Amino acid sequence: MAADVARRVDSAVLIPVYRDGAGELRLVLIRRSPGGSHGGHLAFPGGKREPEDASMRDTALREASEEIGLSPSNVEIVADLPPMDTRTTGFRIYPFLGRIERPAEWHQNENEVAEILEVSLSMLARPDARGESVEQFPGWDAPASTPFLAIDQGRIWGATYRILFDLIPRLTAGEWVL
Repeated sequence: MAADVARRVDSAVLIPVYRDGAGELRLVLIRRSPGGSHGGHLAFPGGKREPEDASMRDTALREASEEIGLSPSNVEIVADLPPMDTRTTGFRIYPFLGRIERPAEWHQNENEVAEILEVSLSMLARPDARGESVEQFPGWDAPASTPFLAIDQGRIWGATYRILFDLIPRLTAGEWVL
């Protein structure tokens, strides 16, 4: 059972990337605060479109500012990635790849973000990071096979995994100047 397409909720995420002092590409992820349908999940900063957002890009930038304190002036959007629909929660997610100037200090919104993670591309791209589990989702008739990426801080799965599955090879190949 998948979410009803007629009830899709537009949302956007920012995929913040930067090069660390050693020149390694790092992606910024968050661990969502406990509670809610995504509590504890590893994800990119993002959320629902608000009436004041002029575009989905504005939604992604606003959410990153609200959740991790990343100023939009420190983000250069380098790619608008294809939107995707979640399978269980009814969201249409618009991902934006953004080269960022990493702030000296992150400022997380503790109501929404339990932890800010800076994960190296090399950790995400390891062949042994890929795994699969079987999950029983509420409202589904049968368990489903769920792919994930295992990193030191936990498992990345769901929509975030699907975004990364397509993105990691492109980042590794140097498709964009980051």
